[in-house]
Amino acid sequence: MFNWLTADGYFAGLDGNLDWVVPDEEQARAAAESIGGVDTVLFGRKTYELFAKFWPHALDEDASTTPDPHHPGRRSREHRVIAVALNEMTKLVFSRTLTEATWRNSRVVHELDPREIAAMKTQPGKDMIVFGSGSIVSQLTQHGLIDEYQLAVCPVFLGSGRPLLGGVSRTSRLDLVEARKYGSGDVLLRYTRAGEGDATPARAG
Repeated sequence: MFNWLTADGYFAGLDGNLDWVVPDEEQARAAAESIGGVDTVLFGRKTYELFAKFWPHALDEDASTTPDPHHPGRRSREHRVIAVALNEMTKLVFSRTLTEATWRNSRVVHELDPREIAAMKTQPGKDMIVFGSGSIVSQLTQHGLIDEYQLAVCPVFLGSGRPLLGGVSRTSRLDLVEARKYGSGDVLLRYTRAGEGDATPARAG
């Protein structure tokens, strides 16, 4: 799982906005370098629709760069690498209301079955990742199905917003495997579930 997080613990504004994210060039480079280790993305409906409005069209213009989704007016070679990878990946959208997913290689799944996710994790292939999608992160956490949590904490207080987890009744102990400070003031925290050991980073933003 990868999520941007405010210093007071929110992963989105009350209306779902990410206007508060503090972009960082080093973090973008790390994301571009590691995105090739992922071949499947799990989404909730809201995050899927947000991604589907931007990433399929990010390759439409300049052949060497794409817009930075968190820094309007800037273009980035790193985000072009991410855009290419995201467009090629398998995308599973968990939604009871969405009837069709038009983004390339996307499929709607109406119920999240923990047994199916556990089975997917045993199949050959690269890593799976979740972006945003607090409801999906919460369900996967409840069933102990997330192996690594990657939190990019921004030096921002929102005061109110959407907490990452909700409705999780179990306590999950985590091991810190990396803490990296960026020049922007962002801090990347990588945690694995206690006892899981280190994992290959799949930083994407």
